[in-house]
Amino acid sequence: MSTVQSNSTLKVHYTGTLESGEIFDSSINRDPLEFTMGQGMLIPGFENAVLGLKVGDVTTANIPSAEAYGEHNPQNVVTVGKEQLPPELEVKEGMQLQMNTDAGQPIPCVVTRIEDDQVTIDANHPLAGKDLTFNIEIIEIK
Repeated sequence: MSTVQSNSTLKVHYTGTLESGEIFDSSINRDPLEFTMGQGMLIPGFENAVLGLKVGDVTTANIPSAEAYGEHNPQNVVTVGKEQLPPELEVKEGMQLQMNTDAGQPIPCVVTRIEDDQVTIDANHPLAGKDLTFNIEIIEIK
């Protein structure tokens, strides 16, 4: 029986939870997630958790933030004047925006605070700084 190896393409069902037990994502009631190991499509801790498993295996992986979305980086939080945003944009806390790097790469971000004419924007991944738990079932290995 084949096992998950570094270049395997596999399908898995998973449920991801935070330390509080809150589910932040799940493939249950959807098609299984299909990915190829080593392509950088998933967080390192997830890939490490499935290495060596076989079809039908189920595992629980506790993934520290360093092996997930990294630590929350204060340098990814910026405060800008409202005048730097498009005038037609009705900015609200929790609103998702997109900034571009100097090279034109899009960066998703969230408005975290609005104070007078200042807007604080966080470009960290929403799960940065959080330890994650995944329950994973191997459905198929190619």
